[in-house]
Amino acid sequence: MAKRKGAGEEASPLQPCVVKKTKKSGAAAEASVVGAPIPVNEARQKWPQRYLSTNKFKKGSVSRTKDESIEAEDILQARRHFTEAVVDGCVYKLYDYAYVKAEDGQPDFIAKIVELFETIDREPYFTAQWFFRAEDTVIKDHAHLVDQKRVFYSDMRDDNPLDCIVSKVEIVQVAPNVDLAEKEKTIPPCDLYYDMSYSLKHLTFANILTENSRTESDESSTISSEIGLDSTTDGINSAIGESSQVHKFEGSGMTLLDLYSGCGAMSTGLCLGASLSGLKLVTRWAVDINPHACESLQLNHPETEVRNEAAEDFLSLLKEWATLCEDFSLLGSRRPEVVNPISNRSGSDDDEDEDGDDGSPVPRGEFEVKKLVAICYGDPNEINKPGLYFKVRWKGYGPSDDTWEPIEGLSKCKKSVKEFVKKGYRSSILPLPGDVDFICGGPPCQGVSGFNRFRNTEAPLNDPKNHQLVVFMDIVNYLKPKYVLMENVVDILKFAGGFLGRYAMGRLVSMNYQARLGMMAAGSYGVPQYRMRVFLWGAHPMEKLPPYPLPTHDVIGRGVVPNEFEEITVGYDKSELCKLEKALFLGDAISDLPPVTNYNGQDEMPYNKAAHTEFQRYIRLRKHDMVYCSDAETNASEPPMLYDHRPLQLNEDDNERVCRIPKKKGANFRDLPGVMVGSDNSVEWDPSMERVLLPSGKPLVPDYAMSFVRGKSTKPFARLWWDEIVATVVTRAEPHNQAIIHPTQDRVLTIRENARFQGFPDCYKLCGPVKERYIQVGNAVAVPVALALGYSFGMASQGLCDDHPLATLPFKFPECLAKPSSTPRNPGS
Repeated sequence: MAKRKGAGEEASPLQPCVVKKTKKSGAAAEASVVGAPIPVNEARQKWPQRYLSTNKFKKGSVSRTKDESIEAEDILQARRHFTEAVVDGCVYKLYDYAYVKAEDGQPDFIAKIVELFETIDREPYFTAQWFFRAEDTVIKDHAHLVDQKRVFYSDMRDDNPLDCIVSKVEIVQVAPNVDLAEKEKTIPPCDLYYDMSYSLKHLTFANILTENSRTESDESSTISSEIGLDSTTDGINSAIGESSQVHKFEGSGMTLLDLYSGCGAMSTGLCLGASLSGLKLVTRWAVDINPHACESLQLNHPETEVRNEAAEDFLSLLKEWATLCEDFSLLGSRRPEVVNPISNRSGSDDDEDEDGDDGSPVPRGEFEVKKLVAICYGDPNEINKPGLYFKVRWKGYGPSDDTWEPIEGLSKCKKSVKEFVKKGYRSSILPLPGDVDFICGGPPCQGVSGFNRFRNTEAPLNDPKNHQLVVFMDIVNYLKPKYVLMENVVDILKFAGGFLGRYAMGRLVSMNYQARLGMMAAGSYGVPQYRMRVFLWGAHPMEKLPPYPLPTHDVIGRGVVPNEFEEITVGYDKSELCKLEKALFLGDAISDLPPVTNYNGQDEMPYNKAAHTEFQRYIRLRKHDMVYCSDAETNASEPPMLYDHRPLQLNEDDNERVCRIPKKKGANFRDLPGVMVGSDNSVEWDPSMERVLLPSGKPLVPDYAMSFVRGKSTKPFARLWWDEIVATVVTRAEPHNQAIIHPTQDRVLTIRENARFQGFPDCYKLCGPVKERYIQVGNAVAVPVALALGYSFGMASQGLCDDHPLATLPFKFPECLAKPSSTPRNPGS
């Protein structure tokens, strides 16, 4: 538990700006405990830490929660406990709610009175269980998103002089509900209400633990039976307990919508991890604006409805689709499971002509609609007329002559529109609210990048480059899935005081989702890459909030983490004993790959070498040997092939520079002739020799290498080495300002080598030009991180984990990729 701050001390930005209470100014407040004291034996049993000594304070350990204790804390010792007190003539009972005096000019604090006692020297005290206002939580400046009457219960409590109490406040506990209108109906007249708790552990907003609430109710009931107190929370606790029972998933599994999907790494890992927990999760829909990434995802996941469009257009389309389904009276009608209806997809351009062409001629100059084959929202004809469009297959013409037509132009084709919508509804080509169990995605926030010189620090959400974060949350709000997982760069917590990260939390909480924030390093889960990323969990109030999976490998993520967010880094406590696997190095991941040159242009090639390490043996698994691919169509008799093992072809000058970099650890442009390194580690030209030129006449050492990071960087034209871990897989393969040269070959890392650093299985093929494939891999979520999160999700969704924010994984990557019956082979040995 975080310590309370004393007067004048600065409070942590992630906890309430609280100070140790002082007595009211002016006339002294009249405050005293009253009535018959609680029987001594009962008080000692209930608050044993208060009866350890006859001194005013006693050093000891106080159990705060099931998982937390405070070591060596000064504990006020009690003479007697009471159930009532009077402050300024007002009677307060145990478990009443009250405003508590704060600093001058600050709003009063909000507390539940959970102890009333008299100290050894007869001073009246109370123990406050504190509530957080939204502005006191990580949400901070986005508190306006949350109902002003809503507060959050906390596990923070401390002792205060009784005369700090200002007045009573009426607070009620209500059952959580994502339906805001329905929730509003359950809120009785009150000053404030709460339906969630807030914890500093991974900045967690969660449902009030039924077990803790029940314990508290039992305590109230025990005292009330002997002393006459009323207990008013049993009904709500019972309702929450009933509603939070383990959700049983029937049918063929759960559905996933992957937004900003890229080539599908995040959803691939999530589905894989879920399968390891015993839950089937299927990426039913995916959306991305990059056509090459969509092609890659579709190639590897033919079961997925992949849409190549902007996320805001997708949201508009969902709303239009729901209207169409309503217009044709389809909503609520019976339809097949929405999981994996790959066959007969209405949105495919390759639909076969079910009714065939009757061969009747079409009069010259006229066109007749044969059928509609796809739907979109946007401006597909690029005529600056956005709206709802259908792709039309014309009678007497083939797919190459299909055109996009606005819905207004199809007013005479209502039958065709109805047939398309009816068929699309049955096969769920688009999700309706309630169809999606899980939404994942990494909305791009380029407006936070340090490379952006025009960043808007005053109003980050006004920057169009950050707008996708709003769109992501708008889609969540519309579809209302059971679970949400958002990924982003650490800069989302650095830029403008973490404004965008706080906004994301605020949006989820305002939609009544439970939420939890964490940072995970890719290398901690079995790849040779540090790569720290932020992950935000959201969960429907009726579901378990997933924990973050603890590391499996001994790697500490690099990079600057804002101090106030340090504690959300996922890892073991320093005091905990844990057995982690050794860190994976570059050589462990790629030493088995066949040599290629700068000029290699092959997309497929044989391995020709045996795997050298466990990682290599498992990462080579073919699709039919992997745990989540039971129906993979692969001919086991065919020799395995290696895909995408080709580098970006450098121009002649850069290739010449790479060839001259020594093949040794730490080598870079500083090892080239004509460069000197000064005592301050900055480079300068060697005055004793002329500048070396390339055959093209350009300098061997370019000016930009000498000036990069004021001449102090060792990254330009730098070789990696076998016993190193890369900082992060990048999207550009130029070696001008980053270490991406192979240890012993004169070229940059290949697409496949980068893909292995991200944990992609070798069987995962990529599409598009070489540069586009590098971008897909560099933008991806590391597969083992997504896999670990998928396992946590699967366990939570089946009610198989507790409420702790962290959980241990029972496996390590990539061994977990293999089916139980599969034995890693050495292809090409």
